[in-house]
Amino acid sequence: MTKAARLRPNFSRRKFIVVTGTIALQLIRPIRVVAAETQSLDERFDYLRTHGNSTCSAAFTESIAKMPLTARLQGSCCAPMDRHRYGEQVQALRKYAAIPEIPPDPYDIVAGIAQRAMSQYDTALSPDEEKAYQYAMDNSDEKGPCCCQCWRWRVYGGLGKLLIREHRFTGEQLVDVWNLSSGCGGGAEHHHD
Repeated sequence: MTKAARLRPNFSRRKFIVVTGTIALQLIRPIRVVAAETQSLDERFDYLRTHGNSTCSAAFTESIAKMPLTARLQGSCCAPMDRHRYGEQVQALRKYAAIPEIPPDPYDIVAGIAQRAMSQYDTALSPDEEKAYQYAMDNSDEKGPCCCQCWRWRVYGGLGKLLIREHRFTGEQLVDVWNLSSGCGGGAEHHHD
């Protein structure tokens, strides 16, 4: 083996793409935030509720890995979006703005962020990490990362593992992220305490 070959990092093509994509997303994140802020919340809601491209199909889930990093997964999967609930979600998710892996809008997710989260879905957790993850499964509003085992289940399930492993999230913190990130639509079942 040559000296150059020994010094070259051992990256798979997939790992290289995920790392490169994450770096690219970090660079475009400020642009994306500025662009989103130029639209009012009502304008964003009106656009997303009528221009959604996401579905609960297996084909859509499989297509995410092939999407350009800057493509967007938009709209609700299961039920019409609720304007009041949408506003609450986007506002409350701002507390996680320092964590770039958490989408700031559950109805407008950059494909690169979804791809990174999905890549973590099958990650094995330590026993303590698994307890935190199971707590979130048992206590979230949907009894998991989404109401059905669609692409959002895999994205937010993988995100949960990433948050527990890399950001030391507790089960309670993960419940909060999952509850605020519900992208199934609806709002009639949502009540204020």
